[in-house]
Amino acid sequence: VQLQASGGGLVQPGGSLRLSCAASGSIFSVRAGGWYRQAPGKPRELVANVTYGGSTNYRASVRGRFTISRDNANNTVYLQMNSLKPEDTAVYYCNADLLYYSGSTLRRADYWGQGTQVTVSS
Repeated sequence: VQLQASGGGLVQPGGSLRLSCAASGSIFSVRAGGWYRQAPGKPRELVANVTYGGSTNYRASVRGRFTISRDNANNTVYLQMNSLKPEDTAVYYCNADLLYYSGSTLRRADYWGQGTQVTVSS
């Protein structure tokens, strides 16, 4: 079981990026998913999260610019980032509360994906 984050890159201020976080392995479901970010010298912070039912939560600084969504059929969580600002520059990490099979046993665990760098600069 693993989470694979992708979609980071270099973008100019005002630009857009879409991050993806795909769970693979013997996945039964993604109960909840979220994106965090960590800028150099700063603690990791929650950017947005989404429940299995689709309820969302955003930190104030990204509300209205970022949209978190999920594809339950493909066990993937997305983060659409629009109107990017230099202060959004960070390594972005995805996190998911997963239900998965270990043999015939259904288990639950919290997983982190590898980080993906987002740099907003002109």
